[in-house]
Amino acid sequence: MSDGGKVIEEATAFGQHIGSRMTDWSEDYARFELPIAPHLMNRHGVPHGGVHSSLLDTSMGHAGCYTGDPERQVFAMTLSLNVMFLSRPRGTLLIAEGRRTGGGRSTYFAEGTLKDETGELIAAGTGVFRYRKGRG
Repeated sequence: MSDGGKVIEEATAFGQHIGSRMTDWSEDYARFELPIAPHLMNRHGVPHGGVHSSLLDTSMGHAGCYTGDPERQVFAMTLSLNVMFLSRPRGTLLIAEGRRTGGGRSTYFAEGTLKDETGELIAAGTGVFRYRKGRG
């Protein structure tokens, strides 16, 4: 799928299940969005921390895997994920942005933010990822 000339990957079964979608993907960067919905809430009426963690993990993981060529896919697995929960959303849309910050041939580092459409910073994270063998 293409969005403004950028290759955008179809959502995984999990992403489809929770309702997230990739809205931008380029070298060292990925962005995912998720409308806030009742099935995402915890007992306090805010999105569950697992939703925050999943969006950050997904955006940071994709940030290191962009090739620009849909025929040459690169995959990675999460080795370490740290999430800091900072605020609650004020709006109705969660926006996760991940950025690859460094690494080498087999592992890379990334950082991410989770905001809503009002700009409220809801969570931040860091991660370490390993490229899977057999990558394109």
